[in-house]
Amino acid sequence: MSRVEVLSDAQWSRIEPMMPSSEGRRGRPWRDHRQVVEGIIYRYRTGVAWRDLPGSFGPWQTVWERHQAFSRDGTWDRIHAQLIAEADAAGEVDWTVSVDATINRAHQHATTLSRARSGLPASQGAESNYKNSAAAPAHEPPDHAIGRSRGGLSTKVHQLVDGRKRPLVIGLTAGQAGDAPMLKFLLADLAVKRIGPGRPRTRPDRLLGDKAYSSRANRALLRSKRVRTVIPQRDDEIGNRIRRGSAGGRPPSFDPVIYKRRNVVERSFNDHKQWRGIATRYDKHATTYRGGVVLSAILIWLRE
Repeated sequence: MSRVEVLSDAQWSRIEPMMPSSEGRRGRPWRDHRQVVEGIIYRYRTGVAWRDLPGSFGPWQTVWERHQAFSRDGTWDRIHAQLIAEADAAGEVDWTVSVDATINRAHQHATTLSRARSGLPASQGAESNYKNSAAAPAHEPPDHAIGRSRGGLSTKVHQLVDGRKRPLVIGLTAGQAGDAPMLKFLLADLAVKRIGPGRPRTRPDRLLGDKAYSSRANRALLRSKRVRTVIPQRDDEIGNRIRRGSAGGRPPSFDPVIYKRRNVVERSFNDHKQWRGIATRYDKHATTYRGGVVLSAILIWLRE
């Protein structure tokens, strides 16, 4: 396979039936979907500017506009959800789920839009932007999911992944946002539909997370969902419990052997960051950038 042809015939045959049709659409018929999708993948894999796309993918404006439309109308999310549903129906999803976040530096070309500062926490400001279900169009958050963290202007990508490091839910916040407050939003968006009758699956067997996700609220949420929690306590939580004596209660259960499997979420981020256009954010709008991350997740599922 050349460096330009980025999808195998087998991979394209999986997603081609899920692509939108141009029938009943106003204007000229769409250019060949495969050519355009491969152009989008090429752009994120190499990190080039949209204007610098090779001419073999067609006009760069067409590639950019198609990606922007599919990111906003939920096309990428629907394909992602369908691949997960098919894998779950075949019994191939490992429901020992891990959660984590990674910070990606925003390039100066991505930070030229004004960013409104609302009184809401960053997690609430981005809540409407990372829905895993594509039932409604995505909305651009007022801060464009860009904030100032220790490394400068950045975006934080949050993920739930299955036990085989494949993304289930993807969310964005500004770089300075905390990890723990986002867990409830990520779990709320976990809904794997059934192939056939039955309600969508919304509950993992276990949830693995690092100390950043250790809080009373998160543990109570997971208990209410009957999800086994594998999250170590922070040192300050252990100290407070010991100081309170018997009033501090028992320490939460923790399985150090199962916890070793949490590395899958780190490996999943490594897979995403093989694409330079994801490792560094060049997109001005959060919806467009998140669309690239979801497209990367689609390729991860196709490879598996």
